Amino acid sequence: MSSSPALAAPVETGSIRLANFWSDYKRSPVAVAALIVVVAVVLMAVLAPFVAPQDPYNQETLDLFDARLEPGETGSGGYVHWLGTDAAGRDIFSAILFGLRTSLIVGVMAGTFALVLGTTVGLIAAYYGGRIEAIIMRIIDLQLSLPAILLALVLVAMLGQGLMQLVAALVAAQYAYFARTTHGAASAERRKDYIEAALSTPLPARHVLFRHLLPNALPPLIVVATVQVANSIALEATLSFLGLGLPITQPSLGSLISNGFQFLLSGRYWISIYPGIALMLTVVAINLVGDQVRSVLNPRNSR
Repeated sequence: MSSSPALAAPVETGSIRLANFWSDYKRSPVAVAALIVVVAVVLMAVLAPFVAPQDPYNQETLDLFDARLEPGETGSGGYVHWLGTDAAGRDIFSAILFGLRTSLIVGVMAGTFALVLGTTVGLIAAYYGGRIEAIIMRIIDLQLSLPAILLALVLVAMLGQGLMQLVAALVAAQYAYFARTTHGAASAERRKDYIEAALSTPLPARHVLFRHLLPNALPPLIVVATVQVANSIALEATLSFLGLGLPITQPSLGSLISNGFQFLLSGRYWISIYPGIALMLTVVAINLVGDQVRSVLNPRNSR
């Protein structure tokens, strides 16, 4: 009589982990609503050329007779300007969509490059330790002691205006947050037995760094990445509002708010208020999503 085969232990696949993550994430209705807002913003930004009734940065489509129309008025183009127009006759709704597109591009690019740079620096510091770790982390601590907006202002003033210059300034101002997070998570993993076992084999350093240390440092990095994307969007808008970010020929929520700032006390509130609301909703929604992701990935809250 043959013995029954032993039951295999269940293996948690990627789809199961994703399903568990979503099950934990959707426990917060506020976080679900924030995720819907983020998805809607991304879709509208990507589809801006097809959704917007006007290309607000094509001079041929602008008409000064449409300048400062109130929300709901019909312009010379024959369509309703639901959010009004600005002093140049740009449709505010169209300008917001194109501005969101630029904000997301800047935020994602700056967040991605800062993630790669900061993670690499943090992993190197945690892996080698000693004097290398001390020098790297003192530089990181010095940078973290300065406000990101101050660093971004100085760097933008040095590099000049332009999309890539702005992204480079934001990366330089924000990579330290990723480096500090990566160093903390990787340092804790560095002292564990499986890392010591990997180091005792003739594996190259990059194999230990990116195949063992990095995967275990990813959860806090995901959280920091979402927050820093929102911070990058806010910083870009701030710099553009001050006239130091993107050129006036490129759409930006910050420049839209700046253009209408002088009209706030004259009753033409919509030129600044609506772009400001779009910026606030985007930044708050991304932060709420990041906060819920942090809560779900927190080991203390694991089931």
